[in-house]
Amino acid sequence: MYTWKAAVLTLSDKGYAKEREDKSGPLIRDILTRAGYDVTEMLLLPDDRGAIEQCLRSLCDEGRADVVFTTGGTGFAPRDCTPEATLAVAERQAPGIAEAMRAASLSITPRAMLSRGVSVIRKGTLIVNLPGSPKAAKENLEAVLPALGHGLAILTGRDGECAR
Repeated sequence: MYTWKAAVLTLSDKGYAKEREDKSGPLIRDILTRAGYDVTEMLLLPDDRGAIEQCLRSLCDEGRADVVFTTGGTGFAPRDCTPEATLAVAERQAPGIAEAMRAASLSITPRAMLSRGVSVIRKGTLIVNLPGSPKAAKENLEAVLPALGHGLAILTGRDGECAR
């Protein structure tokens, strides 16, 4: 059975400056690990569009992950730039994933409509933007995780294998 390689990228000025503990990144890693993913990288960057774009390009272009989950930078704050950085590196969009996350989250809180997260494909890698709050990141990830293995199998050409 193929194990998907995942990278988790936390985007937070305060986390990067060590003014706030990153709780979302480790939570996402734990959920993915329990689901059978191999979390090969845990990264933390500030809300800097250029740095985010460079990191996403590197993860995708070097084949370091089948899927990259970002957390943070998807809201309305002036420095929130994760969706813009993600779209800048995208080759194709996968809007259904972000739509499904917002729909599931809307059943919990009307504030879900304020998430600007996107989902895209670059090379053979899927990039999924999750919210920065641990609670919202968990809810959004759990809403789409059951379907991602099928999409990753098709994206990576491993659709003939029994994949998670």
